[in-house]
Amino acid sequence: MEELGIVIALVGVLGIGAQWVAWRTGWPAIVVMLAAGFLAGPVLHLINPEHAFGEMLEPMVAIGVALILFEGGLSLDLRELRHAGDGVLRLVILGVPLGWALGTAAAYYIAGLALPVAALFGGILIVTGPTVVVPLLRQSSVQTRPAAILKWESIVNDPFGAMCAVIAYEYFRKLAETPDATLFQVVPPLLIAAGLAGLLGYAAAAAIAWAFPRGAVPEYLKVPVLLTTVIGVFVVSNKIEHEAGLVAVTVMGVALANMKVSSLRSIHPFKQNIAVLLVSGIFIMLSASLDFSQLGYLNWRFGLFLLALLLLVRPATILLSLAFSSVPWNERLFLAWIAPRGIVLVAISGLFALRLTDLGYADGTVLIGLSFAVVVVTIVAHGFTIDLAARLLHVKGATRPGLLIVGSTPWTIALAQQLHKLKTPVMVVDASWERLAPARHRELPYYHGEILNEATEHNLDLAPFQVLVAATENEAYNALVCNEFAHEVGRDSVYQLGEAEGHDDHRKLPASLRGRALFQSGFGVEDVNQRQAEGWIFRQTKLSDEFDFTAAQEKLPKGAQLLLLVRESGVMRFFTHASQPEPQAGDTVISFSPPQQVTAAEAAAKNAEKRARGGLTA
Repeated sequence: MEELGIVIALVGVLGIGAQWVAWRTGWPAIVVMLAAGFLAGPVLHLINPEHAFGEMLEPMVAIGVALILFEGGLSLDLRELRHAGDGVLRLVILGVPLGWALGTAAAYYIAGLALPVAALFGGILIVTGPTVVVPLLRQSSVQTRPAAILKWESIVNDPFGAMCAVIAYEYFRKLAETPDATLFQVVPPLLIAAGLAGLLGYAAAAAIAWAFPRGAVPEYLKVPVLLTTVIGVFVVSNKIEHEAGLVAVTVMGVALANMKVSSLRSIHPFKQNIAVLLVSGIFIMLSASLDFSQLGYLNWRFGLFLLALLLLVRPATILLSLAFSSVPWNERLFLAWIAPRGIVLVAISGLFALRLTDLGYADGTVLIGLSFAVVVVTIVAHGFTIDLAARLLHVKGATRPGLLIVGSTPWTIALAQQLHKLKTPVMVVDASWERLAPARHRELPYYHGEILNEATEHNLDLAPFQVLVAATENEAYNALVCNEFAHEVGRDSVYQLGEAEGHDDHRKLPASLRGRALFQSGFGVEDVNQRQAEGWIFRQTKLSDEFDFTAAQEKLPKGAQLLLLVRESGVMRFFTHASQPEPQAGDTVISFSPPQQVTAAEAAAKNAEKRARGGLTA
């Protein structure tokens, strides 16, 4: 028991630690986690998950994969198919059989695997997986359509890859028992089982969608009930047919995401945390379980197979599937390159390796080492080149962090203009066409709609915006907006104006409900509006080694309030009542300042200078 506790603690520390290192360095998180697990397991022998968990390891990993696929399904909204539907449909209908056939051919002719093992592994290779694709898309800004196609493919094709492996396994198992067995005896029952599993997943989603809004489940039990239901559906579906559970949980997640259950919004932060913990833990356990003896089977033929997988199988699958489609050529080439494999590939390969060995196929044991080799090579190749590929093929989205401004007022329009001049992506959102008129006249990006409306989430791409400022006339509404978007943007990246001066204490909102207060003085909505009417303006001050922050402050008019600084990379840091960023050379400081007082002597000197330049006539 003591050893088990140590293993669990180390898996957690290594997994989350690897995620943090990836965040700090910008490296692909999956690469760091694989390296951490490999060092802790076969290299340093700090942990041995197979010894610690025994027979529990396989079901633990299987349930973890099921929860990850369900969480991924919850992120798929069918309205996204307006942009990516044609490509996604082709990658399912044409891409699955093409990828299976080409992967099988490469494994058989190049890697030299026995045909049953090659056919089974070719089916598993269809899988890309949200555990690796979604983090890569999060780290690299990619345009909406190719990102949506990759995300949908990674989630939808996972159960299809598993079912292809099941079909291959069942066929060759049947062939070993009955030499004259045909595919017709194997495929229809498996398809029926997959259909039943999908119906079970949909029924479970419908039950949740009916029960949650009607108060049949108390708030504190919603997450446990949901997770328990997912696990139950997965286990029951696997009783119908091996790996049919992956179909069931994927269908359940996608169905639930599109049933518009408003009460599910409150569990989004928790499900995201669960996904991070599961991905981290499973990757560490699987890579720590790797044995050097399994890598001993790898030879030059497997090296050629990996190259074929990267340079022939994936490109041919994508280009043939998307031929004559509406997807532009540059996006097709990008999709043809990006196909990292992850947890599902390793988990399913490990499961079937044991079964193939039991059937008498010695090559079955090779799948474990080969699957890890595929994961490492594809993650390294695609993880470190996705930015370069996106840039070369012109599918790169906005690279500078953007600011989403909720509420169109004279003050927010002036702020948006300042950031627009600095090439910072900015968007002004308001439900009133009349209030948005100044934004339209100044040619600022704007969105007409209610920011809290669910439709806005699908009509407005929030990916470019890493910071939100809520500055409508209603402070309570601003707090509501900050609370709603804190889980998506980050609690430290949602801001609103402070409480107005002279505000009654009993009417003040608790700090826990509000966004971070802008300005060190805590100016409120009424305060900035009044100063705006008095002629206060925004000023930009560029810092350098010679002109530092102290010198810049001395140049500002008396009473000026520092709002934010924008670094050369585009990163924004706000001056608030609770924190103050450290300005550096190259930063641009934006302040909200009273109009500069000009003395009569200064005015006369400026007029004389203009006359000398011909700027004024006598």
